Amino acid sequence: MKAWCRSAGLSFLMPRKPGARALPNNPRMNHSSASIPIKQATLKVACSNCNLRELCLPLGFSEQVVQRMDTLVGARRALRRGEPLFREGDAFEAVYAVRTGFFKTRVSAEDGRDQVTGFQMAGELLGLDGIGTDRHTCDALALEDSQVCVIPYAHLEEVSRQITDLQRQFHRIMSREIVREHGVMLLLGSMRAEARLAAFLLNLTQRLEARGFSPSSLVLRMTREEIGSYLGLKLETVSRCFSKFHEDGLLQVRARQIRILDPTALRGIVNGPGC
Repeated sequence: MKAWCRSAGLSFLMPRKPGARALPNNPRMNHSSASIPIKQATLKVACSNCNLRELCLPLGFSEQVVQRMDTLVGARRALRRGEPLFREGDAFEAVYAVRTGFFKTRVSAEDGRDQVTGFQMAGELLGLDGIGTDRHTCDALALEDSQVCVIPYAHLEEVSRQITDLQRQFHRIMSREIVREHGVMLLLGSMRAEARLAAFLLNLTQRLEARGFSPSSLVLRMTREEIGSYLGLKLETVSRCFSKFHEDGLLQVRARQIRILDPTALRGIVNGPGC
């Protein structure tokens, strides 16, 4: 089970990466939905000197190569909470690196229900769904005021042909997304409700810890209903599991503020029999 959790992107058993730094405070952003052009001098802040560099870019590149990558970012875009970055059916033109904030992706089922397919935070990419068809196949919505770096895909392909290591890293990212989707399918098919929620919380804290945040305290940017949609659980089931974890001393729950008190017990729920 541990091996699967790592391969599925639920790598909460991995130690914190050395040198992880805290994210800067959210800058004062222009809340217009229009893209904000960035001058070359500012691009170097977005890539070469950005403290998300180790998350967005592969390690071990020379400074010259990293500076070449600075040209990838064509603009930054600020979004307000609830604003769409793109919609299902929109033309695919770029991928987006989340600089600050939090997003969710969703698809619409045939019966009209919205199905949450993922949550993305700073240092992660959005928009890969459009590569195959030149159209986005899901909606991406900001869960809080956020900012993304816009990377035109045509330019990314051009630079990737010149820098083979970048092309290799991009293929790794796409492969990781495929593995993650398969892992979520396995989670939904084989885990009981408590194990699903425990795996979700542990994965979320592991991803936040890699960005310099506390590994035990977090504020959920998504609602319990959205968590249930992602995990294939009813809202009542998600609330019941949160209450049980709280009563058993595994979590301290105050609305959306979560403090993990016993991560070992949560791992035991994920890796235990019948999960």
